[in-house]
Amino acid sequence: MTATDPALTALAQGWCALSLLHGRIETHIERALQAKHDLSVREYSLLDVLSRQHNGEGGHLQMKQVADAVVLSQSATTRLVTRLEDRGLLSRYLCPTDRRGIYTDVTEPGLKLLTEARPTNESALREALDEAAKNPELAPLVRAVETLRVPV
Repeated sequence: MTATDPALTALAQGWCALSLLHGRIETHIERALQAKHDLSVREYSLLDVLSRQHNGEGGHLQMKQVADAVVLSQSATTRLVTRLEDRGLLSRYLCPTDRRGIYTDVTEPGLKLLTEARPTNESALREALDEAAKNPELAPLVRAVETLRVPV
């Protein structure tokens, strides 16, 4: 295949459209969360991921798993955890069975903020998708997002 191959051009255009959709959605949600809850999209995402942990076997995520879930490097995730811990929204403690492991849990104030911010996040997502659906290049991607079901 050459650089002017129509299949590669279509693939590149599709990727650009997906990247554009993601950027628009993230920017819209970021503005809403910052304005109403003083939270970034990454902070919200981290609180959301950590709030889903449980105390049963395999219930706590390792930092690498958390980093993968919020699409950040481990060092960026650690800095984010530290910022939220400094705000009293997260707490860290040693794993009771492995002193090398550190668990991170959402505190009561963190859960309260997450509960308050969730409707803002969902509303901003809906608004961003509705706006993107007006663009013929993005509309198919919006439909794909709306019909996607992540396995539980």
